[in-house]
Amino acid sequence: MTTPTALLVLAHPRSGSLAARGADRVRRRLAREGFAVDLLDLHAEDFDPRMTTADEPDWSDRDKVYSADAQAHMRRVEAADVIVVVFPVWWFGLPAILKGWVDRVWNYGFAYGGGRSRLRGKRMVWIGLAGYSREHFVAGGWDETLTRTLTAGISTFCGIDEVTVHLVYGTVSGDVGAERAEEIVAGVERGVAGLLPVPRG
Repeated sequence: MTTPTALLVLAHPRSGSLAARGADRVRRRLAREGFAVDLLDLHAEDFDPRMTTADEPDWSDRDKVYSADAQAHMRRVEAADVIVVVFPVWWFGLPAILKGWVDRVWNYGFAYGGGRSRLRGKRMVWIGLAGYSREHFVAGGWDETLTRTLTAGISTFCGIDEVTVHLVYGTVSGDVGAERAEEIVAGVERGVAGLLPVPRG
């Protein structure tokens, strides 16, 4: 039996941030559950989110060969059974570096296009840390908007039907003490509580 692989994506510039601490807790939890974890820290790996002509989709060519950097990331995505993304919610959406990762890597001919996707059968969890309280976030309708974007707009559009969006609220680090910080980190970890290893042929 092959050990299942989890691609853990972190999109925060500070190594000591609540998102980073939460991602580390998630990494350890996944390892305990029997996953081989591939940690992709977008900032630490100096990922360039800018779209260039090398990675711009060519709608007339599903077999376009993208940049070496994009292809390397595609291989990591394709190798994963589970994709877990931990990110701060900025402007009620994804940080630029994470949006750029989706733009460049989840590309036409690889993740979508003509009913073809190499992401089919994978599972995915989005874990977002929102600064607002749950009440404020929900009252503005931002939870519904963000969840729809991440599920229908990205994951299921690219063939991933088993997708969860887990939001942790009230996470502005300057406003929390040690006890609240631990609650937030534990809340991030709960996002993957339902994941169990799935045997791969």
